[in-house]
Amino acid sequence: MAVAQKVTRPQHRPVSAFWTMARRDRLAGFLFIAPQLIGIIIFVLIPLGLVFWYSLHEWNVLANTFTYTGAQNYRMLIEDGNLMEVLGATAIFSAGLVVFNLSLALLLAVLLNQKLAGIAIFRTLFFSPVVVSLVAWTIVWGFLLQKNGGINGMLLMVGIEGPNWLREETTAMISVIVVQVFKNVGLNMILFLAALQGVPKELYEAARIDGAPAFKQFRRITLPLISPTILLTSIITIVGSLQVFAQIAVLTQGGPGLSTTVLVYYLYQQAFQFHFFGYGSTLSILLFLIVAVLTFAQWQMRKRIVFYES
Repeated sequence: MAVAQKVTRPQHRPVSAFWTMARRDRLAGFLFIAPQLIGIIIFVLIPLGLVFWYSLHEWNVLANTFTYTGAQNYRMLIEDGNLMEVLGATAIFSAGLVVFNLSLALLLAVLLNQKLAGIAIFRTLFFSPVVVSLVAWTIVWGFLLQKNGGINGMLLMVGIEGPNWLREETTAMISVIVVQVFKNVGLNMILFLAALQGVPKELYEAARIDGAPAFKQFRRITLPLISPTILLTSIITIVGSLQVFAQIAVLTQGGPGLSTTVLVYYLYQQAFQFHFFGYGSTLSILLFLIVAVLTFAQWQMRKRIVFYES
């Protein structure tokens, strides 16, 4: 008698869908960052590559020639007798701007953090120069800083004869720094004000109970807790100081001499006034390296500056 055998069919593993949840999440992430990534490629990486390519050439727009010169422009950079004076003026301008801007912004933020009647009006007043047209702001200050301008007129009323602010080396640099500080101090002030309002009030109450004076509270509580904002504003201010152009072009045109010729304005002169586009591109590479090194150095210092990075 034959025994019926059970026939086993091969079991097929279920085919997994291609668009799994993980793949959908990755695709959504790529789509979200795609506009920013495309913008960086088109407006940052490609222009940076082109600037480096131009720095290896001499481009004469008038003669319509584009000649490969190799490292010639970089040799010119090393041999440029004006470069050290330009870098010195850039360093003075950046250092003065950062110190005065951050100090004044923090002072204004502390004062405007008080709960007083009408304090919102003062906050708006100090922030308003940020939204004013840069060129209009600079032109008005140019009139005020002239030899017979408004500032010297007010000084003359109290018996002081003011200098020609924009035509003397020392006062020209000070004037440009002050104009730039007043223009942008409101932005850092708002950032500091937001940071101050995020400091827990319980810490101040505990410090007052322990008998800590106001200055010690500021040094031991306020500064450490707003240190992330201090790092942020310092990076923004330093990078911005290395890109200032309109104020120099309108107020002093880099003079007297080279006393206010910062690197950006010197780059503009070489490329667009003297038509040395290859050398101007080389100066652009130098400016990029300076900004990158300073930003990297500040970021590495965050462990000493930011309280939660230690």
